[in-house]
Amino acid sequence: MAELPNTETLLLERAEGVLHVTLNRPDSRNAMSLAMVGDLRAVLAAVRDDLSVRAIVLRGAGGHFCAGGDIKDMASARATGADAYRALNRAFGSLLEEAQHTPQVLIAVLEGAVLGGGFGLACVSDIAICHQDAKFGLPETTLGILPAQIAPFVVKRIGLTQTRRLALTAARFNGSEAERLGLVHFSEVSSEAIDARLQQVLSQVRSCAPQANAQTKALLLASQDEALGPLLDRAAGQFAAAVTGAEGIEGTMAFVQKRAPKWAAE
Repeated sequence: MAELPNTETLLLERAEGVLHVTLNRPDSRNAMSLAMVGDLRAVLAAVRDDLSVRAIVLRGAGGHFCAGGDIKDMASARATGADAYRALNRAFGSLLEEAQHTPQVLIAVLEGAVLGGGFGLACVSDIAICHQDAKFGLPETTLGILPAQIAPFVVKRIGLTQTRRLALTAARFNGSEAERLGLVHFSEVSSEAIDARLQQVLSQVRSCAPQANAQTKALLLASQDEALGPLLDRAAGQFAAAVTGAEGIEGTMAFVQKRAPKWAAE
């Protein structure tokens, strides 16, 4: 079991194969500071090879998910010039890449403000659950800046046409619209309904073999960019290895014996 790093901006709790990560800067609506970016990247790196962590649940403290980038960090960077801004911005892009490709199932629970950087984090989740009254938006252009690191992930999530509309108008919208756009999978009417949905999703994740899930996630992401023939060749090899591997043997034996596989009982 991987040792978790000490973090100053996150609350961490590990239980029943799930790592709960809470953004914990409620006074700023969990604005994404450089320290928080570093903390999140450290946590993802710590559990990357630990498949006893089946899922990572990401949410925010104080009734908000994340209100975007920390303006104070931007002000501090101003004193050292464009290179500092570039490094600050690119660090967040690296976080999004790493979150996108984490082997675990990444579940985002979205309440209150889901703006800018928070919007970007929602777009790299595998499963997103929101409150119907959550407030989504890309407000960057109203500040005279660009959604520079977020934009590619938003386009892949909801498509170019809708991203152009949202990014070029900074329009705000609620959870029901987020579900319609395909940004989230579930829009719930209450905190209780959100928690019930989260437990349902986690139960479903636990029914899946962890290594098979990790490889399936990587295969799905690769399908966006890799040539089809080589991808299918590689996938065939992975399938053969899975069928003859420990999870494949256990899964097929459990099916024949009409019992739950070991990972579903953990």
